[in-house]
Amino acid sequence: MAIPISLRQAIRRLAHARTFTAMTLVTLAVGIGANAAIFSVVEGVLLRPLPYPRPDELVGLWHTAPGVNIDRLEMAPSLYFTYLEESRVFESVGLWSEGSASVTGLADPERVSVLRVTHGTLPLIGVPPLVGRTFRTEEGVPNAPPTVVLGYGYWQSRFGGDPAAVGKRVTVDGEAREVIGVMPREFRFLDVKADLFLPQPFERAKVRLGQFSYSGVARLKPGVTLQEANTDVGRLLKLALERFEPPPGFSKKMFEEAKIGPNLSSFKRDLVGDIARVLWVLMGTIGMVLLVACANVANLLLVRAEGRQQELAVRAALGASRGQLAREILLESLLLALAGAALGLGLAYALVRLLVFLAPVNLPRLDRIGIDPPVLLFTLAIALASAVLLSVIPILKYSGRQVAPALRSGGRSASQSRERHRARNTLVVVQVALALVLLVSSGLMIRSFRALRQVEPGFSHPEALQTLRLSIPDKQVPEDEKAARMQQAIRDRIAAIPGVTAVGLASNIPLDGSGWHDPIYAEDHAYAEGQLPPLRVFRFAAPGFFDALGTKVVAGRDFTWSETYDRLPVVVVSANLARELWGDPRAALGKRLRESTKSAWREIVGVTGDVYSDGLDQKPPATVFFPILLKEFESDSQSRSLAYVIRTPRAGSESLIKEVREAVWSLNPDLPLDSVRTLAHLYERSMARTSFTTVMLALAGGMALLLGTVGIYGVIAYAVTQRTREIGIRMALGARREELTRMFVRNGLVLAAIGAACGLLAALGLSRVMRSLLFGVGAADPLTFALVAVGLVAAAALASYLPARRVADVDPVEALRAE
Repeated sequence: MAIPISLRQAIRRLAHARTFTAMTLVTLAVGIGANAAIFSVVEGVLLRPLPYPRPDELVGLWHTAPGVNIDRLEMAPSLYFTYLEESRVFESVGLWSEGSASVTGLADPERVSVLRVTHGTLPLIGVPPLVGRTFRTEEGVPNAPPTVVLGYGYWQSRFGGDPAAVGKRVTVDGEAREVIGVMPREFRFLDVKADLFLPQPFERAKVRLGQFSYSGVARLKPGVTLQEANTDVGRLLKLALERFEPPPGFSKKMFEEAKIGPNLSSFKRDLVGDIARVLWVLMGTIGMVLLVACANVANLLLVRAEGRQQELAVRAALGASRGQLAREILLESLLLALAGAALGLGLAYALVRLLVFLAPVNLPRLDRIGIDPPVLLFTLAIALASAVLLSVIPILKYSGRQVAPALRSGGRSASQSRERHRARNTLVVVQVALALVLLVSSGLMIRSFRALRQVEPGFSHPEALQTLRLSIPDKQVPEDEKAARMQQAIRDRIAAIPGVTAVGLASNIPLDGSGWHDPIYAEDHAYAEGQLPPLRVFRFAAPGFFDALGTKVVAGRDFTWSETYDRLPVVVVSANLARELWGDPRAALGKRLRESTKSAWREIVGVTGDVYSDGLDQKPPATVFFPILLKEFESDSQSRSLAYVIRTPRAGSESLIKEVREAVWSLNPDLPLDSVRTLAHLYERSMARTSFTTVMLALAGGMALLLGTVGIYGVIAYAVTQRTREIGIRMALGARREELTRMFVRNGLVLAAIGAACGLLAALGLSRVMRSLLFGVGAADPLTFALVAVGLVAAAALASYLPARRVADVDPVEALRAE
């Protein structure tokens, strides 16, 4: 197919202007490529629907409890049965929880990821098993025949993808379970890649109110809206309070005081979490980079159009219409934009691959991110939009029929008018303003990141803390005390490893994302009948844990092993809880607490420093530490699954993990190590969202600053070139070169100052949108705004000075003779 003449001519003109074309393509490739890359993340994470049938019908079962200051309260067994039996809006309901389990008998003992689900959970998702079946109703009760469904990856790695695996038995946590099915290769439960699926049994007759520690999902009936579902859940919550009894030591009035209400959301929100806000902010800021790039290229096109002004005027005089000239300018812009988009896609592909390789821990659906058809369409759309933006000003200025003035402009007496500078100056102001907005945003995030780094987390030297978890199934060791003694014996073996200075055991470690919240009663505080005290974090620790973690005991002492095995009623509390209840940590010693109105009182024997457990951007929670063996508690033992904290300079090394594994297996060869990582890993992960946002905004700000200063450089350089005759006249009349240089620098600074003023106003608005992403710094932080503005003006001064120095090379005689 023949190429149209106009297209061939446009390609030929761009090929002749090699420097202009190369600069334009690189600038557009950066702007379009960055936008395509971030859109691929937005599309893969936020816009793409869940890979299940009718995904819009799936909702996450969440609640609020303003009476105890909880915005997102999980599901409870009592609510599960109520919704399952009485709902008018749900087609089906399921409970699930993510965890791990020990598998033995197939190879070396291993700890695998597990999803525990009620019998209706997998069917309501709508993805049938690849082989076999999922759980039946009768398998959702205690003492049912033990079964398991395999994840596709585990089926391949441990059974070679053999369909005959169905019917075989796998020993999970010491119990032989029959394999009844295999899920498909592409199946993901949200973003969980489970190795095994286990049934979650409940005995309805023994269910009580409380236990809000499960995640819930439901499928709406066709045509039901989320608002209608929330309304019906409000009715069901009251019904659950009527039908189920509270646990011992609690009353129904306590649950009424919590004011539990519905807070259903799309199931997709459970996957995306709060990353949506971050990605949309990044999408907006990277869009600003594209605008800066377009302004830069538009300036180059204006310069090019001015150079062709006489040519365009002659063609207009010979009969070319305004539309023909406009189409020609638009065609060149379109060619540049499409070529820049093609290069940008290559850059976007590289950026996406790098992102997937780095695998930010707070970014879900990484395997869904790529350059797919929606990304290609988006890239084409922004390329076309860029072409229009690039060509608007040149078309308005140079496609008209102002023939005579244009032809006269080529004479010796022609001089550059203010009007011909105005468009380019306006574009530079826009570039500077947008650059300042992005630099302020990145500056605020950098200050937030620094503020997070300066937080004292409540533990010391996380890089020297190796953590792991050991879980002893009750099928292996039925007695709780024997399990605790085995954990202690393993602790002693690990402590004997060369280089290990301390070992601690606890139910949880800081920043691991787990916790248990319940009310706590103080003996010397009065509570109204039915009043529910504030929720506190419950943790369970063995002697030596605080020392290994590097958390100071600010008053009193740690637990002892003798009182642990004797199950004495003692506790340790955090300093912030002690200050809240008694004003001073020392005053808490000897005071008594209990977890319900029917529980035994427990004496406070120690007070520890505050530890940031939920993230460095969250206040350290008020915490009560219990021994790992207890009497008259909801569960009398917390020794089954314990996290080990090992302080050693060898943390993170393969040799240490090998020696720890040998120490564990010397006592119990069926115990696999789980969650093996350093505390430094958890520390860095807690700042992942802030660091990811900071890096992305810093890159965007850097690109905008570079393009903005290049724009100022180009405007001043062009002004010096076009005003050569004026410079010659001024110098012939006695003007000094330094004065002329300052004149051009002053021009650049004026443009930068106007752009900075506009940018400061815009940055104030955007920073308020970013408020939820900031930590330790205000959205209108004066130091950040001042430093960015001064830095940008300084960069503008340098960008103006470099081309302004050319004034010194102007020879007045040659300048006048050239005219």
